[in-house]
Amino acid sequence: MRAATFLLLVGGSFLAACTANDTAPPRASLTQKAANCEALTDFALKDGKVDAATSLEGGATVNLEAGKPGLPAPAAFCRVQATLSPTPGSSIKVEVWLPDRSGWNGKLLGAGNGGFGANMLLPSLLMRGAVKKGYAAVGTDMGHVSESDVDASWALNAPEKIRDYGWRANHVGAEAAKQVIAAYYDGPLAASYFHGCSDGGRQALMLAQRFPNDYDAIIAGAPAMAWTRMGSAFANNAVATSKPGGDLSMAKLKLLQTASLGQCDALDGVKDGVIDDPRTCRFDPAKLACKGGGSADCLTPQEVATAKLFYEGTKTGDGKSFYPGFAPGAEAEAGTWSQWLTGKSSQHVKFGTAFFRYFVHANPEWQLADFNLDRDYALAKTRVGGDLDAEGTDLRAFYRRGGKLILYHGWNDAGIPAQNTVYYYERLVAANPRAAASSVRLFMVPGMSHCLAGPGPNNFDPLTALDGWRQGGPAPDRMIATKYDNDLFAYIGLPAKAGRTRPLCAFPKVAKWDGKGSTDAAASFVCEAPGQ
Repeated sequence: MRAATFLLLVGGSFLAACTANDTAPPRASLTQKAANCEALTDFALKDGKVDAATSLEGGATVNLEAGKPGLPAPAAFCRVQATLSPTPGSSIKVEVWLPDRSGWNGKLLGAGNGGFGANMLLPSLLMRGAVKKGYAAVGTDMGHVSESDVDASWALNAPEKIRDYGWRANHVGAEAAKQVIAAYYDGPLAASYFHGCSDGGRQALMLAQRFPNDYDAIIAGAPAMAWTRMGSAFANNAVATSKPGGDLSMAKLKLLQTASLGQCDALDGVKDGVIDDPRTCRFDPAKLACKGGGSADCLTPQEVATAKLFYEGTKTGDGKSFYPGFAPGAEAEAGTWSQWLTGKSSQHVKFGTAFFRYFVHANPEWQLADFNLDRDYALAKTRVGGDLDAEGTDLRAFYRRGGKLILYHGWNDAGIPAQNTVYYYERLVAANPRAAASSVRLFMVPGMSHCLAGPGPNNFDPLTALDGWRQGGPAPDRMIATKYDNDLFAYIGLPAKAGRTRPLCAFPKVAKWDGKGSTDAAASFVCEAPGQ
């Protein structure tokens, strides 16, 4: 910090304290202990202030946004709401949820956000499950408030907010959570973990790379790790579907899914509507090309080109691979291609447009029609890559303190291609084989879409696996995933009916049916190397 800035901050703080001396009681230091939950309101944080501290009974409604329905509290907890301002341009909303003192397990879970952030909704879903297990939990809005997680107008000419979103919010959130925990509980913090999916997965890797002391172990699901490259691929996909005849209707998506499953579903020995390892499927959409004009049961040349782009991934002008493509087998499932890739309001259209409009070009009038892959990616990398990209493989500081990392990704993710995480894992192994072997595991999830749902079993518990590993147990080599009649309800702890189960195997192993038991039971499968 420059001397002038330091004096200005100290002087301002001193003046404010003198002015308020006769009108407001001083805030307590967080080195003291709070008598109860509500007393935390009077405590001062390093980078901000506690706005409210409220005791909630189990089952009480937790409202996160005014005018929107809340969810029931999974157990009794103290809800601490705070605002952090580590820089003059920052305003980061943080919530720390503290289980009853008698029920705290001594640990903290940091919860990642998603998309461009904007509120506490997505972190709260992970925080609910954590509190139910006895964890204290923390989440942030990433430093801004907006209408949705695809709105990036807040980033327009706002470099400090971009830094908050890119890497700072979760770091200062972790520091604040540890301060609050020290003030509320008698015992010390035994362990701290972080779990995020999608952009939350990027946030998880950013913490491991930039702030290896914040968390002892980390779970990164479907990580949007290379934001500038990913955002460029999003824009490129959006441009392709905007070309005359280039979009794919739901009827054409069903045609693709039927054909890809017909060719590849049984390759794993079980015909169940899921391609367990899509890398073994060599499906070419050109086999569906119309012989003459267009038809409902074939693909036009423009539709074949779009489907090839989605399967093969974005390429540069000279034909080199730029970003991976998407796996076959779930093209027409809810929440996959029709949500992320096709149509004028797809997620790739929304995210690609918002990213280049507000982060890169700082021009609210910028349009996708002006996008050029080579030019705009280079510009994005230069302007915001240092704050957003989390694709580094140097985790030596994280490894040295015993850090553990679990990566996972759904094979049928239509938001972020699963192969992207496979490539990152392989680069981690190549960068430091010995450390990766003892500290990193990857689990690929057959039939799962983006972070949740999809035709395959997709509800599993990486936190319990991570905790056992970090506390000295063996590295996890198998987790059990369950398919529910309502995947979202099961994810957030509401009643749902369990169906078939399947083991998730530590990569590169895959689940193989034993040929005897029920194909709906995880016990009928063993984890083996591909090809065995």
